[in-house]
Amino acid sequence: MTYAIMYLEINLIAVILVGIIRYKTGGISKMVAQRNFAMAIDAQMVFFLSDTLYVMMVEGVLPKSRGLILMAKEFYFFSTALMCFFWFIYFEYMQESPFVKNRKSVFLSSFLVWIVWILLSVNIFNGMLFYVDEEGVYHRGPFFITLYLLSYVYVFFTCIRALIGIFQKSKINKRRLLILLALFPIAPAGAGIIQFIYPRLPLACAALSLATLLMYLNWLDEMISLDPLTKLNNRKQLNYQYNQWINNNDDNSEKYLVIIDANKFKGINDTYGHVEGDAALIRIADALRLACRNLSRRASITRFGGDEFVILLSAENESEVKKLKSVIAIKLKELNDAAQVPYELTVSIGVAQADKKTPLKLLIENADRKLYEAKKKVKYNRN
Repeated sequence: MTYAIMYLEINLIAVILVGIIRYKTGGISKMVAQRNFAMAIDAQMVFFLSDTLYVMMVEGVLPKSRGLILMAKEFYFFSTALMCFFWFIYFEYMQESPFVKNRKSVFLSSFLVWIVWILLSVNIFNGMLFYVDEEGVYHRGPFFITLYLLSYVYVFFTCIRALIGIFQKSKINKRRLLILLALFPIAPAGAGIIQFIYPRLPLACAALSLATLLMYLNWLDEMISLDPLTKLNNRKQLNYQYNQWINNNDDNSEKYLVIIDANKFKGINDTYGHVEGDAALIRIADALRLACRNLSRRASITRFGGDEFVILLSAENESEVKKLKSVIAIKLKELNDAAQVPYELTVSIGVAQADKKTPLKLLIENADRKLYEAKKKVKYNRN
């Protein structure tokens, strides 16, 4: 009885946790990606509840029968397949995979779920996957492992794609998300393997609920602190990071604010449309990321508004900042050439050095004056 109560408490906490996430998710977004996130949680809750029901019957807390135990396990394994499928679709949306834009492709990708459903339906009659004897004791069948292999292939496939994407230059703006997607299955899979070997250890539900919470918190963090187009920091995050530096008495590094503005960006929008304008902004953001990767210290990159960007960085000296300016121009040209767009995309840059007595607003104004001077030089050189 003690074991059953412990199992019930752990799974109940897991159900409440993902239930809260499900409720909050439904209230925040109606995007297709988030609908798949919500459906994954729905399947997850069925998984938790069927697992709990099975244990309560086996441990004698609830009346048991051969049919009820069998049905609890049938729901358990089918909800596992559904859960993995919806996580797979959600992850592919997050990676902006082309196939999820085609409903037919998404439907065809569900074929493993249908195979699991067919196998579970047949299993009721022949027990090839699992069965419950006349005494109400559950046993694994000769093809039991097939259920896990068919279900888990979804999550592991998309996580391997995320792992590969981490090292692709074209996906640098999604690196943080891709790392999270690649790591997502580690805790649930590890817990599942342990529970597969030691069935009485109630680890799977707890690990899965915590992984779901991590995904949800990442989503909230992106909504609060990131620009939705470029996935750079937003102005709120810039203010927060600058205040953190001001209040950190142990950080006496030289701080610089670099402001970047696209040259003749309105012409790109007017000539090629706002979709191409957005693509240009994303290339600028990617160029800034690539340029900042080799700095001696980590930099914070922000989309300040429109076609303006800000980099807040610690540098050894001003020459390091000057080098950064040239690297930004080089990386932007490389990305623009690779995109084969019919227009030139360049930026002007202004720099101001900060001290802890300078308000952020004044620092931005100082950098903006230097930016204006750089803009005049660009205009003069082209005339």
